[in-house]
Amino acid sequence: MEVNANLVRELRERTGAGVMDCKRALADSRGDLEKAVLWLREKGIAAAVKRAGRLASEGAIGSYIHAGGKLGVLIEVNCETDFVAKTPEFQALVRELAMQVAAANPRAIRREDLPEDVLEQERQIYASQAAGKPEAVVAKIVEGKLEKFYREVCLLEQAYVRDPNLTVKDVLGEHAGKLGEKIEVRRFTRYQLGESLDGKGV
Repeated sequence: MEVNANLVRELRERTGAGVMDCKRALADSRGDLEKAVLWLREKGIAAAVKRAGRLASEGAIGSYIHAGGKLGVLIEVNCETDFVAKTPEFQALVRELAMQVAAANPRAIRREDLPEDVLEQERQIYASQAAGKPEAVVAKIVEGKLEKFYREVCLLEQAYVRDPNLTVKDVLGEHAGKLGEKIEVRRFTRYQLGESLDGKGV
C-alpha cells in the first residue's frame, strides 16, 4: 500500500525509528499509527533479545538529586560501546532511569534479584489475608498478588513514570532497537534522608 509521508514523519518523531522501518510498520499496520508504533516497539524488543548474549561493558553512571537534596539516586546503565554511551539519547535514558528509581523506589532490578525470604514473607501475608478460602483459591490469590508485588518493586517490571502504558523493560527495548546495542541496568542505589540502610526510617 502507498504510505502517507506525513504519517511516516509523525511516526519517526514519535519513535525515532528510520524512514524505511516506519514505512514497513505503516504498511504492515495498514496506515494505523498506533499499531505501527506497537509494531516498531515489538521490533525493537525483538532486536534486543537477539543482542542478549552480547557483552555490555561500556555505559555511564547517572545521578539524580530531588526534594531539596533529601533524595538522591546513583545508577549504572551499560551498553556495548563507548560511542553509544556518549550519545545524547543514551545519556538522557540514564537520567530518566535515575528519575524512575527516585520516583518509584524499586527494591531490585529484576524479580530474580529479590531475596527468597522477602518473597516468602509476602506469600505468608497474602495467604493469611485469604484465610478461610479453599486451598486452590488461596494459591491463585497469592500468585496474583505476588505478580502485582513484582510490578511494584522490580525496576524492569515497573510502569514507566513518563508513560504508564510502558514498562521500564519496554523502554530499554525501544532504546536498544534505536541505538542498535544491548542496554541493561547493572545496579542502582537510592538514598533518602532519614532512612536506615534497610530502607526504613531511623
